[in-house]
Amino acid sequence: MLITSRSKAIAFFIVLGSLLVAVAVGLNVTWILHWRSVVPLVIGIVLFALIIVGMILNTIFLVREIRRNEQHDSFVNAVTHELKTPITSIRMYLETLQSRAVTDAQRDDFYRIMHRDTDRLMATVDQVLRAAQTSQKRRVGDWAPLNIADLLHECVEAGRTRHHLDPESLIEIPCESAADTVVLGDMEELRIALTNVLDNAVKYSTGGVRIRAEALTQGAHVLIRISDRGVGIPPDELKRIFKRFYRAGRSRTTVKGTGLGLFIVRATLKKHRGDVSAQSEGEGQGAQITLRLPRYMPQ
Repeated sequence: MLITSRSKAIAFFIVLGSLLVAVAVGLNVTWILHWRSVVPLVIGIVLFALIIVGMILNTIFLVREIRRNEQHDSFVNAVTHELKTPITSIRMYLETLQSRAVTDAQRDDFYRIMHRDTDRLMATVDQVLRAAQTSQKRRVGDWAPLNIADLLHECVEAGRTRHHLDPESLIEIPCESAADTVVLGDMEELRIALTNVLDNAVKYSTGGVRIRAEALTQGAHVLIRISDRGVGIPPDELKRIFKRFYRAGRSRTTVKGTGLGLFIVRATLKKHRGDVSAQSEGEGQGAQITLRLPRYMPQ
């Protein structure tokens, strides 16, 4: 496996920090053995402890900054690819239409492809803008009661159409208590969150799409569970996949994306006083994303 320059930098700072801690401890022990005055001894111990803590914190900071920069670079590369690919495709078809005669069937086919590339381009731009808006304050005044089970049904139907899936590939489990799945929130934001999870499940499916979506009640909360049989998630990355720009496992190189989808989902759920979690048995074992929202129970 190739070792990147940032991986080498991380290893360097870890080794350097460990060596500095070892030297500080060695000097401290030597100084203690040869110094018999109590007051300087206490002062020295405190100072050395502060030095060690400072070195540890500095090393942690450097490692986190390097990882953050690496994720930022991956995001820039991914967004550049997601923007450049449809633009290049649209330009190629426009040049073809301009430079040569084509049949009506070919022209319609070119228009269809360019329209699809335009949708892909707009989806990438909307996702980046949506991620930038997550830091804005809540606008609870714009919220209204809505049935999340009905919204999930709409998103499932739209997903089937968008990805050309049959009902067996994207299965929706009917909710036994659909009347109790009412939440208070912004319909458009929750629609985007559900769509992101469904699109991720399709995108990360291997060997055929097989997705299960269901809404159910659990005490004072409504749960949305979307599971797939895709590439899965390594156990140590189950919480990190919701970070900005983060992409888990082998998907960094095999699946296209910006690393913002699940970050937007988590920000939206947090804004609606809910949470989101992921479960997976490991790579190649599929995954399940669970969205939890408080039920709307008017007094």
